[in-house]
Amino acid sequence: MYITAGILIPFIGTMSGSAMVFLMRNKVNQNLEKLLPGFASGVMLAASVWSLIIPAIEMSEDMDIYTWFPAAAGFLAGIIFLLCLDNLVPHLTAMPALAITFHNIPEGMAVGVALAGALSPETGITMASAITLATGIAIQNFPEGAIVSMPFKNGGMSKTKSFIYGTLSGIVEPAGAIITIMLTGLIVPVLPYLLAFAAGAMFYVVVEELIPEAQSDGNFNIGTIGIALGFVAMMVLDVTF
Repeated sequence: MYITAGILIPFIGTMSGSAMVFLMRNKVNQNLEKLLPGFASGVMLAASVWSLIIPAIEMSEDMDIYTWFPAAAGFLAGIIFLLCLDNLVPHLTAMPALAITFHNIPEGMAVGVALAGALSPETGITMASAITLATGIAIQNFPEGAIVSMPFKNGGMSKTKSFIYGTLSGIVEPAGAIITIMLTGLIVPVLPYLLAFAAGAMFYVVVEELIPEAQSDGNFNIGTIGIALGFVAMMVLDVTF
């Protein structure tokens, strides 16, 4: 039950955010357009630290290596991986819907890695922390779903079709989580590296896509406030649970 919930929670977040298109009357408020990606950025940054990097360091304490090495190596690998993909397919970054769909893949993997770790008692990852990570990603998926669906509505598409496109942007997350969990036996020995890899991938998305979107058009304050609120919200969730 917990595994199923962990897999589906982020997707439900995307779907719920996409449903906000049904509440739209006119154009999306410009301040809201900056607040949403800012909030998503803060959530992802906090999730990267508390749900991924810190557990990776703690798990490395029993390894015969520097405790910081798996976290550092995995984090940089995640950054380099998405940087290379971004250079190979740069057209994705110019299309918000595809960009968000693209970066949902490592998020799904991050949930799968956490759930896989929770299934293995020697990792020290609890099911509560895995569900918290999934919940945090769902929180930041909510504005992302809205970010995808609302522009379609602004462009003249029907609310139903806009909702469907927004929802489909999150379908890759449960798929990525399921595949990762199926490979649990292979994943656990290198789990610290994978946790940090997912953190690096999420960090890249924040710096490359979400923060620039939140800070565009010279309206910096709204995006900054969103980042702060998202970071604190995810930090409280993770520390509490």
